[in-house]
Amino acid sequence: MAELLFWPALLAYSEAAVAYLNDARHPGAGGRLATWGVRVGWLVQTALLAVQAARADGFPWSTWAGSLNLFVWLVVGAYLIWGCKPRYRLLGLAVLPLAVVLFVLARIGGGTGIGDRSHYSNVFLVLHVGLVLAAFAGFTLAAALSALYLWQERRLKRRETSILRLHAPALARLDDVAARTIAIALPALTLGIAVGAVRLRDHGGSLDALMAVTIVTWAVYGAYLVLRHFAGWRGRRAAYLVIAGFVLVAVVRLALPVTHFAT
Repeated sequence: MAELLFWPALLAYSEAAVAYLNDARHPGAGGRLATWGVRVGWLVQTALLAVQAARADGFPWSTWAGSLNLFVWLVVGAYLIWGCKPRYRLLGLAVLPLAVVLFVLARIGGGTGIGDRSHYSNVFLVLHVGLVLAAFAGFTLAAALSALYLWQERRLKRRETSILRLHAPALARLDDVAARTIAIALPALTLGIAVGAVRLRDHGGSLDALMAVTIVTWAVYGAYLVLRHFAGWRGRRAAYLVIAGFVLVAVVRLALPVTHFAT
């Protein structure tokens, strides 16, 4: 059942990605079709996760592929907070293609099926994995907002007429929403890291590469908030810092976690 739900969710996400591209070129019905594609895909993926939770003996997203499946759901869910609004539809061009690729990777890795029971406790996994993934989803959305900021700023400076046909938020609004998203995500990451540190202390073990890069990621986004509030960082340089932090998120999510989850 869980595997069967993967395909309609993927189809809906893929339809949304294509429709967002069409809407960027010819604003109109494509945007509404894309929004409904995201909604339907997210609801079907929610059902997939519910089936996994009901049939698994414990927390079913403790593997790399399983956590990637959950991460996609969190990213799309975070996007839906603003993505349903016409002015934020351009954000879908960054979020939905990424969601499609990661969702396929999760499927290839077996993350959309019924996983085996983990040797970690459910409470630890919910608090540690859940909080860290939620934080990373927030950082991903903030990076998409920052990329949209840089894209829109460039075209406004060039006075391109095409920008007038596209509904997009004001630059100040994009900058503010990205900052608010990070301000919510960073405490979640802090708690997730703290839970992992407590377990590491109580059960033994050593700091691995994934943990180290996660801490660096925390430091980058912490520095972003400090610089924003105390040094007045806004606009382009703040957007570049957010995107630099997202590069670390991508490393943590894709390049390093296989060995981490295997331990």
